[in-house]
Amino acid sequence: MAKMDKRGMLVIISGPSGSGKGTVVKELCKNSDYSLSVSMTTRAMRLGEVHGKDYFFCTEEEFVAKREAGELLEHAVFVGNLYGTSKAYVEEEIEKGKVVILEIDVEGALQVKEKFNDAVLIFLMPPTMIQLCHRLVNRNTENKLTIEQRLIRAKKEIKYIPEYDYLVINDEVINAAKKIETIASAEYLKPHRNESSIENFKGDEFDVASILLRAYE
Repeated sequence: MAKMDKRGMLVIISGPSGSGKGTVVKELCKNSDYSLSVSMTTRAMRLGEVHGKDYFFCTEEEFVAKREAGELLEHAVFVGNLYGTSKAYVEEEIEKGKVVILEIDVEGALQVKEKFNDAVLIFLMPPTMIQLCHRLVNRNTENKLTIEQRLIRAKKEIKYIPEYDYLVINDEVINAAKKIETIASAEYLKPHRNESSIENFKGDEFDVASILLRAYE
């Protein structure tokens, strides 16, 4: 992906639990231009997850302390658990020129949008609610009550889609990832991300007559 200016961008990916956010993000992060922001959470670690890679798992007391110290870019409650994002990590990666991906819920996305006006918000979802239900059941990580809660929440989350910049249907992981890469590439062409190129084109003060004379020499 060609970037016009050095500064990177913040891409927020939200969607219902079971929409495939994690899998799509892993596919995106195969590209060295992308950097995943690892969130903090108080939820229990699932089988196969790694502390510091999937999440920074912590106690509620630890989470609250960081929140009160202003060290979190956003924070939210989801199914009884706390989630948050390190402000310092995100800012550092953006300055490196990375496309920083935040995989967070709707509430967190809207919080971040208030702090980063040029953040790119992408809502990811399966083609149908039935497919979402099948995905939740097939991953076999939650009981029936929790799945019901997640489906109810999904119906609420889709009402916020108009607040997002883009909607990506995750019918196939590789295709969904390519669509997001296309979005990021297009975002890099926006004028406010290319101020140095604009200034370079404008150059020093000049008059039209002298430029025409040079062109016909």
